[in-house]
Amino acid sequence: MRTSEKQPAPNAAAGLSGPASRKLPVPPRERKPALAALAVLLILGGALATTVLVLSSGDRVSAIRFTQQVGAGQRIPKEAIEEVKIADTGIGYVSWARRQEVTNSFATVTILPGTLMTDAMGAKASTELGEGKATVGLALKPGQMPAGVQQGDRVQVIFVPSRSSEGESRVLAASALVFSVGDRSKTGNSGQITVVVEAPAAPEIVAAASSGQIAVAELPGAR
Repeated sequence: MRTSEKQPAPNAAAGLSGPASRKLPVPPRERKPALAALAVLLILGGALATTVLVLSSGDRVSAIRFTQQVGAGQRIPKEAIEEVKIADTGIGYVSWARRQEVTNSFATVTILPGTLMTDAMGAKASTELGEGKATVGLALKPGQMPAGVQQGDRVQVIFVPSRSSEGESRVLAASALVFSVGDRSKTGNSGQITVVVEAPAAPEIVAAASSGQIAVAELPGAR
């Protein structure tokens, strides 16, 4: 009788130490000092910029602000400006210390209330009251001028015949500057205005105005 020899059972410990049980090597974490340094610099830069803005917000300078509309070519009146304190942003706003110079200058563009003045807005000579121009006074009745027309506006000066036999309505000045506005009547639609027109058109406008055959139409988009 042959006796079969039992094979020894595999050692559990030996099985665990086999290749299947070995963990894959983990590569060491790569450090990136350059990125870390950049992040620190960005944080410090942002903090510095914030600090500069906070500190500069306390630096105030004196500037000129307009309280009234001033038309292009008109002398800037002293009652149309006021002093304001603004942050020093580096923009070349005109200093309040130059107010005397400003009131002796003329507006190069139509300036609206609330505008801070820059050097480009003023000139020593008027661009409207030059050679080839004329100022004409108009006494207008209700219905001949829209409500709200003010100094610095642009208007059309229109011939309106009183009788059909005198011809048709026509434009005598396509874009006249309103140089000044007088007191209006209680209706709020009539009054006296002075306009700047081309000199050759002035005689005809004066003749039509003297007979009450003039009306004006406002041009809001032509300021």
